[in-house]
Amino acid sequence: MLSNETVFFLAFATFVLLIMAVDLGAFTKQKSHIVEFKEAAIWSTIWVALSIAFYFFLQQFGYLVHGITDMARLEEIRNRYAEHVKLIPNNFPASLANFQANMSLEYITGYLVEYSLSADNIFVFILIFNSFGVHQRFYKKILVWGILGAIILRFIFIFLGSALIQRFEWIMYLFGAFLVYTGVQLFFQGDEDEKIEPSKHPVVRFASKYLNVYHRNVTDNFFVRRKSDRKLFVTPLFIIVIVVAFTDLVFAVDSIPAIFSITKDPYIVFFSNVFAIMGLRSMFFFLSSIMSKFRFLKVGLAVLLTFIGVKMLTEHWLAEIGFQPVYSLYIIVGILSVSILASWLIPEKSPNPDS
Repeated sequence: MLSNETVFFLAFATFVLLIMAVDLGAFTKQKSHIVEFKEAAIWSTIWVALSIAFYFFLQQFGYLVHGITDMARLEEIRNRYAEHVKLIPNNFPASLANFQANMSLEYITGYLVEYSLSADNIFVFILIFNSFGVHQRFYKKILVWGILGAIILRFIFIFLGSALIQRFEWIMYLFGAFLVYTGVQLFFQGDEDEKIEPSKHPVVRFASKYLNVYHRNVTDNFFVRRKSDRKLFVTPLFIIVIVVAFTDLVFAVDSIPAIFSITKDPYIVFFSNVFAIMGLRSMFFFLSSIMSKFRFLKVGLAVLLTFIGVKMLTEHWLAEIGFQPVYSLYIIVGILSVSILASWLIPEKSPNPDS
């Protein structure tokens, strides 16, 4: 018999796949096309609205995630994932309300962290598409399937990480030190343009060695069958999908440990990850043209990673002085707001033509 978590997870996955299918045009005769600003704005709004709606869903029906029907089950889940939540003796409804309020807060905070840390994905995706010479009409199809592969990889990463944290609590300190290091490194990292050489990319080299690759321009199919001998080949389009999924997993090395500083519940980590990266995929098409204007965003993300890392390293001390989870949300919103406002208010100096 399936557990409550498994049933809820399957229902959630089915819902996300259905929305993705509609977005991809699986139920229409829509072919690959260049995504215009209006379409991107509509789907971005849809994903943000769904993300916020899920926050309110968790507030009212969060018990469905873990199948909490009585005080004993609530205490079990609380002790496993949220020891700081206060339960009221002999008052299951009030205790459950406290737990669900904390669950929804952790979700929306994790969603915001993941959304902001994934912003750099936009620059990397543009770099990948330009380096591989991908036509704009294939961007959407590549991102949809690439992100779907990334979700599967993140699922494995998240639940493996959760199992390790449950068994070895000291890993949280390792994550914290890693995030502080990453934040400081990002702060001092230069803005020079990076380049990708397709022939030297590890995914391309692996695919060339173990797969039959169709060495022609990108087509609208992931697989083609050669007419002469009916041999099956993967197209460059399929290789790029793998590159996108692989790249997202690399970014997840930073973002997933960051969310584990907010919640130890792997389901909440996964839900926030899915909504964030799906929303970011939609926003790619109109943010890609304006992201360069947020020149202090990288500094904000460096401060954000450093803050989260320090929080993980000092978690027990912060608990003793009464640091509440909502404070993390306020600080994160503050860091991102300051970096964005600074980008608008402090214009970049034009190069001196006489120099």
